[in-house]
Amino acid sequence: MPNELAALAIFSALIIGLICGGIAVLMSRGFYANRQIRAGQKRAARIIAEARNDAKGVIADARVEIDKSRTASENEARERRAELQRQENRLTQKEANMDHKLEEVDARHRQIDSREKELEVTREGLNELKAKRLRELEAVASLSCEDAKNILLEQMEGEMRTESSRRLHEWEQKLKEEADEKARDILTLVIQRSASEVVAETTVSTVSLPNDEMKGRLIGREGRNIRALEQATGVDLIIDDTPEAVTLSSFDPVRREVARLALSKLILDGRIHPSRIEELVAKTREEVEAAMVVAGEQAAFQAGVHGLHPELIKLLGRLKFRTSYSQNVLAHSMEVARISGMIASELGANVITAKKAGLLHDIGKAVDREVEGTHASIGADLVKQWDKNKDVVRGVAEHHFDVSEISLWGFLVSAADAISSARPGARRESMENYLQRLKSLEEIADGFSGVEKSYAIQAGREVRILVKPEEVDDLSSMRLARDIVKKIEESLTYPGQIKVTVIRETRATDFAK
Repeated sequence: MPNELAALAIFSALIIGLICGGIAVLMSRGFYANRQIRAGQKRAARIIAEARNDAKGVIADARVEIDKSRTASENEARERRAELQRQENRLTQKEANMDHKLEEVDARHRQIDSREKELEVTREGLNELKAKRLRELEAVASLSCEDAKNILLEQMEGEMRTESSRRLHEWEQKLKEEADEKARDILTLVIQRSASEVVAETTVSTVSLPNDEMKGRLIGREGRNIRALEQATGVDLIIDDTPEAVTLSSFDPVRREVARLALSKLILDGRIHPSRIEELVAKTREEVEAAMVVAGEQAAFQAGVHGLHPELIKLLGRLKFRTSYSQNVLAHSMEVARISGMIASELGANVITAKKAGLLHDIGKAVDREVEGTHASIGADLVKQWDKNKDVVRGVAEHHFDVSEISLWGFLVSAADAISSARPGARRESMENYLQRLKSLEEIADGFSGVEKSYAIQAGREVRILVKPEEVDDLSSMRLARDIVKKIEESLTYPGQIKVTVIRETRATDFAK
């Protein structure tokens, strides 16, 4: 019992001690907190005081800035009011000046109106005086005003015609000299670089026989061999009295070449009968077609033209068997290609395009016997089908000036074609055509008034015309030469160019007795 009381007393004392200690701790913390609160209040009061001092300074500075801004605004407003006042004064002055100028203009208008009235009165007086003088002149000259005007106009027209002819002749002469000089340089260079052989090649249409007995074998029993040969080749075989020779006749040079080669093989082989004829003709046709392709490729290679379509090459090879005025068309085309390239090089044009247009310019002649139209238009259609170069197509289509508009390529190919065709030895024509051309030249010249006599000389390359001096003067002779040239160009087809010379001669004859 006493122990329990002691423990209870100890526990009570412990609890009381704990409570007292807690109260002491709480009291010490409250004191510390109060002290911090008081310190914070002092700092806050100090900060507030500093803020108030700073605010007073900022407010003072702001008031100073406001005063400065107000002063600057007032100064700017005064300046603007002064500027507006100055502008208003200037406008007022301008308005006054304008009013003054308007008054001056009105005064000038009134002065001009009065002068116009005076001039009108003066003009009427002059017209009356002119009419009076004109009536007096008509009475003195016994000629009306209209007649005098017509006479004057006729005189002026004659003088103008004479002067225009003279100046036109001077300009033509000057331009001709310049063009001749330039053309001479180009053609001289082209001719120097182009050394072509004289053409002596003709179409072969005669086959030699070893003896006259071969004619009977070619005819065969009841003519079966000759019929088989004509049917297989499409040519006419003419066997006449010509010794040891037969003649082949066909409009197609390729067919004629096939028939010639096949007939030569038959003569060498000696076995002449219809089946053998058909076999040799078929084989020969294949050989000729292969030869055409090879000839076309060689021509394109030698001319420096690459990338041609196989069909164009084959058609080009067909020209190997075509002639024009005894000139081989394929050789002529190769020559035109070279000359076109040289001229294009001198002119600064595309050389490759010029060569291709020159090589293909006569390709229409390969099929012109089978297709309607000129060989230029046919060739242009063929080239357009297999070549997309428009300049090449235009060169082929325009080289004979068959179209309304001629481009550079048409003139270029035409010039090369003329050089190749007109050079000495290039072409031959029949005596009948030659004489007909000379006769036509003289008839054209004789058809003009004032012509006394005309002569075609130098193988038709020049026409000399004698005129009547009492009907044709010097200027008229120039016009006559130009008119005859135009008529020849429109009426005739000829290689190269034709010179027209008009001769006006006056002779005075008397006799001493």
